[in-house]
Amino acid sequence: MRLPLPQFSQNQRHPDHFAEVIETGTTEFLGQCLEPETLNFPAMPPFGCWVRSVDEESSNQIYAVVYHATTMPIDTIHRARALGMTIEELREEQPQIFAMLKTEFRAAIVGYRSPSRGTPVIYQHLPPRPPQIHQAVYRCNDEEVINFSEKLDFLRTLLQINNAPVDALCAAAMREIYQLRKADRTWLVNAGRNLSVLLRDDYDRLRVILSQIHP
Repeated sequence: MRLPLPQFSQNQRHPDHFAEVIETGTTEFLGQCLEPETLNFPAMPPFGCWVRSVDEESSNQIYAVVYHATTMPIDTIHRARALGMTIEELREEQPQIFAMLKTEFRAAIVGYRSPSRGTPVIYQHLPPRPPQIHQAVYRCNDEEVINFSEKLDFLRTLLQINNAPVDALCAAAMREIYQLRKADRTWLVNAGRNLSVLLRDDYDRLRVILSQIHP
């Protein structure tokens, strides 16, 4: 059963809203994490975690997997330097540090959820358009990830990402699904069979990927 996404007023932030699209393209987007309300660094999204944004013109919900994240100074001319302080000491003595850094991540688009014909449908291929710039980015909730992973075509997309450790990325994305599915052995066996076909029976790669998946 697919539940509707929760609705929030314009002035009320969705609790899973943690970033904003600052660069977008057909196959991926770059997100920047929102500044936390307390003196702290923005929470870096985990490698292989599931996120979504939106193409407002079509109302398509765009699903993606994070494959790279970084924290760096907002001022790209001057690099950060070691200060030898704990986080608590930074809060007390150098609070301005927290406003001088930004956390960004790249997420590969793996599919979308379309509201067409009244009943939402999930597609595991590239959407007609990616999310627009300055659109909100949300963490996917458990049910969204479970529903999306009923099919396994997204594995092919992950294996084709450039400039990413794709084997580790597949393992991380599958590991999260496997844990959310309460160690569903049937799902894991099916995923392993699909990977075997995609890897053209490269059993060494398959073994390494599957060895990183655990409940």
